[in-house]
Amino acid sequence: MYVSARCASLMLAFLVCVSSSSLGQTAMRPFPLDWSQPCDPALDLSRYLRAPAGGDGFIRLEGPRLVRPDGSRFRIWGVNLCGPDCFPTREGADRLAEDLAHFGFNAVRFHHMDSTWGRLFDRAFNDTRHLDPEALDRFDYLVFSLKRRGIHANINLNVGRRYKPGDNVRDAEKLGYGKGATFFSPRLIELQHEFAKQILTHRNPYTENEYRFEPAVITVELINENSLLEAWVGWRLVGSDEAKGGDTWRPLPTSYADELTGLYQDWLKRDKTAEQLAELRAEAGVGGDERLPRLRPDQFAKASRARFQTEARFYANLERTFFEDMRRLLKEDLGVKSLVVGTADHNDGVSGYPHIAANLTLDFIDGHGYWEHPSLEGKTWIKNTPMVNDPLDSTFTQFARTPVVGRPFTISEINHPFPHEYACEGFPILTAYALFHDWDGIYWFTWGRGREADPDQGVQKNGWFDLSVDPVKLANLRALGRLWHRKDVQPTGSLVVRSYDQEALIESLRMDRNAERPFFTPGFARSTPLQFGTRFALDGRPRSVYPPPAPLGRIVSDTGELSWVGADRQRGLVVLQTDRAEALVGFVKDAVRTTAHLAPQLESGFCCLMLTSLDDRPIAGSSKLLLTASAKATNTGFRWEEDHQTVAEWGRGPTLVEPVRGVLKLKAPTATAVRVRPLSSGGWSTTADLSLKKGADGWELPLGEPVALEYLIEIARGTEASPCP
Repeated sequence: MYVSARCASLMLAFLVCVSSSSLGQTAMRPFPLDWSQPCDPALDLSRYLRAPAGGDGFIRLEGPRLVRPDGSRFRIWGVNLCGPDCFPTREGADRLAEDLAHFGFNAVRFHHMDSTWGRLFDRAFNDTRHLDPEALDRFDYLVFSLKRRGIHANINLNVGRRYKPGDNVRDAEKLGYGKGATFFSPRLIELQHEFAKQILTHRNPYTENEYRFEPAVITVELINENSLLEAWVGWRLVGSDEAKGGDTWRPLPTSYADELTGLYQDWLKRDKTAEQLAELRAEAGVGGDERLPRLRPDQFAKASRARFQTEARFYANLERTFFEDMRRLLKEDLGVKSLVVGTADHNDGVSGYPHIAANLTLDFIDGHGYWEHPSLEGKTWIKNTPMVNDPLDSTFTQFARTPVVGRPFTISEINHPFPHEYACEGFPILTAYALFHDWDGIYWFTWGRGREADPDQGVQKNGWFDLSVDPVKLANLRALGRLWHRKDVQPTGSLVVRSYDQEALIESLRMDRNAERPFFTPGFARSTPLQFGTRFALDGRPRSVYPPPAPLGRIVSDTGELSWVGADRQRGLVVLQTDRAEALVGFVKDAVRTTAHLAPQLESGFCCLMLTSLDDRPIAGSSKLLLTASAKATNTGFRWEEDHQTVAEWGRGPTLVEPVRGVLKLKAPTATAVRVRPLSSGGWSTTADLSLKKGADGWELPLGEPVALEYLIEIARGTEASPCP
């Protein structure tokens, strides 16, 4: 039904939104992803891709930016594929490429291909030195199919490799992933070099290029979430032969800890004079012939500056040497044309600056982060609190400590993991502020099975990280991809540079982790990156004067387009106001701020409301808009323990969503007709148009029935033809 009127102005108001934290599954409705039909053409983001990927050459660096061969800016809007998802059938690869292009993804990060749950290593051999021909062929075809659609590849080398007896790796059964040891153990380094050669000199029969010469490969990533410096601070270099926890963060086996101590003695002899070494031995209480013991974290506070700095520089040197050798192998020996990145800054609870500095021998800087990453040991546990109430520790604020002056910055892992009840907030906030800081790329973690999931087997349900079975996250990504490619958020006009020398970087490793995280920079307010741009530089002593803290209840960007309000009352709300996109994210019911076209009047509710122009015109003059209204997503039969943080029952498919219920008011001064179509989970219309009611100050339309997360709004203005068929 269409309602015509004169002299109406565009205004959106939602009168009812059910709180996602206060309702059980009685408020939830089935809303599984439906891939059976193509989405509405207006929602298809593949128009932002240039096909084939790399058709005009390699993505390269130009100053602090990623650029295409013609010098135009290239920004990554990407997604991860993990383990077995990197090796679909040919039919599955073509469908996957089509789906990712629809969402506007221009890059895929291939992650965990080397893990035991991946398929890359041939299981017929008792080693990890032979690649499975079938898996490699599937990977080749997927890269080819993605390339045809304009989607680049990010190839990860060392992620989750677990060694077998045939690898001739010492204490392999105790080593796990070998984090830390991969930087210094000669055998582990030798195997990493061998694997890099195997992958990068392999010729893809479908693209007809070896991967080292493949222009569709944007990045080769050397090693995942790995740092000797972080391991040192985190008690993982002390040496232990008792398996503690999973493979990822276990301590070094004692034989590797002893090897590291030996390397430290050799380095001291080269780095220190006899007098300096004698002073260090005296402080440690060891004789002249004894090995100088390495410091444990509980000894940091009492260690002299000389001793602490010496040992930290040793670890930083090992990291830097590893990266330099890997770069030499890839760039000089193999002739790799793609960009090379070392590893991500991935732990905001430890100062990452010395580790980031070691990565500067490579092409750009990368980061990883999650809002309240779940505990995966035993029963799943998650803190389950809204990020909008904690702007000073948000994922964005955590990331803001990592970018370096003069280098591109990307995020290759980010998510608001399931079963978080406030997950609808995560993607819009991170995207908006990443645009504000003009960062160079985001890879969302992780796609999952997508349309290949089998609902009859109960697979199509939310997992910790899978995006492609979560209708809320996909609906938000469909809107946010447009914001990203169009650069709808204006970049900051100011840059606050944090300056350090090497000594200051190292001392940050033993600062109070609770008080100083994530910036480890005394005097630097954590509200600063929500107001201004910020990066760090190794060009001198730290400055002592920074912008003062903003009031927690109202933090506004210097462009005026982003506001974070209400956190002081624990009713946080992020407000986005631009010409072509507007959003209200968080406790929308209690909004004291509105946008030009979003003015909610809610009874209750935590939700995300976004309005975006689909015809690239400002909202005030647009004839086609997308309204995204999302709250909570979960699984059928999902159940919490009494603490509302521990999962009692994971549930099954289909996925459920909490509809945003209420009334939407529309005002449009030049409109002669309005049409509103609720869309399916696949982005296409399956039901009748919503019935609109003319109110005193605009049109009113009901939300919630039928269940929808996206609404296509068509507006005829002046002499334009009515959207009514």
